[in-house]
Amino acid sequence: MKRLSHIFKTYNPNLKSSFIAACVALCAGVVCVPAVAGPEDSMLANIKEAKARLEHTESKISKERVALANELRALEQQVMKLRNETTVARRKMDERTLSLSQLENRLSSWSEQQEFQQNLLSRFLLQTGVDSLSLNEMSLSDKVQKVGEKARAFADQQTPNFSAGEVVLANGEVTQAKVLTLGPVTWYLAQAQNVAGTAERTKRAERKQDLFTSTSTFSDTDTESLASLASSGSGSIKIDPTLGRAATREQASEGVIEHVVKGGVWVIPIVLFALLATLIALFKVIQLWRLPKVKQVASGKALVNMVGSSGVGFFDGMQRELYDITKRASTPTERDDELFSALQQDKIKLEKYNGTIAVTAAVAPLLGLLGTVSGMIETFRMMTAFGSSDPEVISGGIAKALVTTELGLVVAIPALILNAVLSRKARHYYEELESFALVLSNDEPDVAKKTDYKGGDKRDGQPQASAS
Repeated sequence: MKRLSHIFKTYNPNLKSSFIAACVALCAGVVCVPAVAGPEDSMLANIKEAKARLEHTESKISKERVALANELRALEQQVMKLRNETTVARRKMDERTLSLSQLENRLSSWSEQQEFQQNLLSRFLLQTGVDSLSLNEMSLSDKVQKVGEKARAFADQQTPNFSAGEVVLANGEVTQAKVLTLGPVTWYLAQAQNVAGTAERTKRAERKQDLFTSTSTFSDTDTESLASLASSGSGSIKIDPTLGRAATREQASEGVIEHVVKGGVWVIPIVLFALLATLIALFKVIQLWRLPKVKQVASGKALVNMVGSSGVGFFDGMQRELYDITKRASTPTERDDELFSALQQDKIKLEKYNGTIAVTAAVAPLLGLLGTVSGMIETFRMMTAFGSSDPEVISGGIAKALVTTELGLVVAIPALILNAVLSRKARHYYEELESFALVLSNDEPDVAKKTDYKGGDKRDGQPQASAS
């Protein structure tokens, strides 16, 4: 029984079910068989038969297990093979993807390089005179061919020679001349008119010779040098490094009077105010700088000592007048009133005409702005009548309009500075006179008389100090 239980546990459940079925059949046979033999013999026979079947089943299971194990091993090997093939295929796919990205990057860089080269070719051809419409119609090979022609032409210019050409002179005459081109500079020599100078190519006519326009004319000495170069092959010529811009600038330059006249009618009041302010400034400078220096006096006792030692001539100008008022006054009230009146008159005299300079400094920019507004209105009227296609009309009108603003500022700034300087000088001088008047007002009336008797002189019945 233990062996049977071991068999049931060890082998497949199918074997267990087969064995149970065999036992049931055996029992049924035993029941049906007549009781000829004993029960032990029939039981042993059934056990033997069941054992034989069990062995047969075990052998069958063993054979099937071996076959299944072999099949499983073959399938595992097939799975490993497929896995390796999958890894190889995936690696190849990754390499193919990486190569495609590299090719795309390389193609992109080549495209950018080609675009850059085409832009360089187009820019070079535009700079050498090819119009944009013709350039758009050219293919890449045509552009390369055109660049080659230009390169050969530049190479030919390294060894320049005189060639025949037609030149439009400064007076408008078209004449035959010898033309020498070196880079961007072109010289011409018209021997029939004995004229030479620099020129520029205006257009290429549909004929054998080019047409040039004279930009400047040489002097007789430079003309002879260019003629010597044309005849002997050696000589010195004049070169304009600005390619004619210097001559154009020189022709466009103007004098001060011409520049001022461009401002129009509003320049007249600005100039008048400028002249008036200049005359007043000169007058005030002479007046203020010729004033005598105010002697500083700290007190009445110091005044007695100063005047007593040097006489009344120690004071000059407006300070002398204030001192004389103190001498003439009989009472302190009279003295203070006369001192106050004299200080007011001195203040008016010191600040006289300074207001005109201040008015000039304020009015000149407004007049300049008025002239600018008038000029801009005229410019817009011209644009309405003739259009805005010509930039010279617009720029010229604006330039003329701004002349008055420039002139107004030129007049106002110096006038403002002069007014500040002169006003400060006059104010400082008046403050010194006011300080001296305060010293005189704080002293007794007989102080001046004491100083007068020490001076030792009398005039008009009143004590006076000796004249300086």
